[in-house]
Parts: sequence; structure tokens; C-alpha cells
Amino acid sequence: MGMFRSLHIHNYRVWFFGALVSNIGTWMQRTAQDWLVYDILTDQDAAAMGIVMALQLGPQLLVAPWAGLIADSVDRRKLLIITQLSMAALGVGLGLMVVLGVAELWHVYAFALALGFVSAVDAPARQTFVSELVRDDYLPNAVALNSASFNGARMVGPAVAGLLTVAVGPGWVFMINALTFGAMIFVLMTIRRSELRVLEKSPPGKGRIREGFRYVRNRPDLMMVMLAIFIVGTFGLNFAVYIAAMARTEFNSGAGVFGVLSSVMAVGSVAG
Repeated sequence: MGMFRSLHIHNYRVWFFGALVSNIGTWMQRTAQDWLVYDILTDQDAAAMGIVMALQLGPQLLVAPWAGLIADSVDRRKLLIITQLSMAALGVGLGLMVVLGVAELWHVYAFALALGFVSAVDAPARQTFVSELVRDDYLPNAVALNSASFNGARMVGPAVAGLLTVAVGPGWVFMINALTFGAMIFVLMTIRRSELRVLEKSPPGKGRIREGFRYVRNRPDLMMVMLAIFIVGTFGLNFAVYIAAMARTEFNSGAGVFGVLSSVMAVGSVAG
């Protein structure tokens, strides 16, 4: 089917399924981390949960332009191996502290901030690496499948995390997430490098970030897209805080219901 034509390309196919496993693990950790802060380390403190989210997502606002510059200048495959290993190590570190019962709120803050910086470097490299896997006429389809993979993982990961948090605790969910990064690292190590597209790297020089901002400023269509993303990101992506509070205070339920409610949010995205 034309809808899945990019999956006929070997490198993209293994990338897609590796990313799916890794994304499921990422959503599992986010859900377990939110519940750890909201219901275990604090007395249902939604503000603390919001701080964790801000620490984890804030670095992308600050670091993203320089991260994009790095992704344009280096071997993206090698950069992704480094970022995936770093995120796996952070998952193991926080997981061990929670399992051993020594984790405190400030520890989660520190790990969330560190993960935010690594994710900020990882995101532009991961998103642009797709252009090395498929040719230009397949790129829109590959990007759409990437979005479906991300939201499909968002539909599965939180529900699994909620059940596992009840069964074995959030620490083990972090450890499982660290293992899921192994799928992406394996893909990056074994991908057929001879079949990757060789794309021209951006020439070195000063002022490239300013040029990027100038380019966006002169494109009203891109300005509108970024404005829409800013509004949705600022006012519409705080649902994790509300869902956790509703699961505990309105429905008098635990991590399992929180996970299921978080997963239901993704159904519409996958259908779209």
C-alpha cells in the first residue's frame, strides 16, 4: 500500500521498528516519572510535577538551535548512538535510585534536566536522519510514518507503564526503558551504511544560527506554523498534570488508571 511504501526500504524499515520500541519505552518512563513525583515523592503536588516537565522540556527551547547546528555538521548516526547511550544511562541511574529507595524529589529534578539536554541534542539529529534513509519523493511518507510511530507508542507506553508501576514500581519501569534504547542502538549499529544517502554537510562559519532565524522571519508560512506550535505547546500539552490530578482526586484511582487515561489521549492522533 502507498501508505506504507517507505517500509519497503530496508534501512527505514528497521529504523521504524527500532524507533517504535524506543518510543514506547520513552512514554513508559514519562508516565512512571510523572506518577513517581505526583503520588510517591510528594503528597499529590501538581506543581512539582509541572516543574519536572519544565526541566525536561525547557532545554529544548534553549539548546535546539545549537543542536540543529551540530546535527548539520557531524555524522548523525554516530551522534544518535551517543545520545541514545546517554539516555539509557540516565534511565538506569534514576531507576536504580528508585529501586533502592534512596531517590528524592531533587534527584528526579536533576535527572529530568539532564535528560532534557540530551533529548535536545538528540531530537534534530533523529528527525533529520530520516532524510538519509529514504529519497526525497519518499520523505513525506517517511515523516508521516514517524509521526504514527511516535503516537502509536504514546498509545501503548503509558498504559503499560501504569500497569507496571502498580505491579513492580516506577523504578523498574525506568530500567525497562533503558533496555528499549538498546533497540535503537542496535539499529544504528547494524544499519546498511552503504545504502545511506550522502547529504552535503553545511559549511562551517559564524552566523549560521542568525541566518536560520532570518530565514524563518522572512517566511510567513513558517512563522504561522511556529506560532501554532507555541500556542499548543504552551496551553495544550499540560495534560499530564491534569490527568494525574483527575486520576487520583476525582476518580480516586492509581497509576493504572493514570496510564490508561494518558494512552487514550493518543488514539485520535494515531487515527489522524
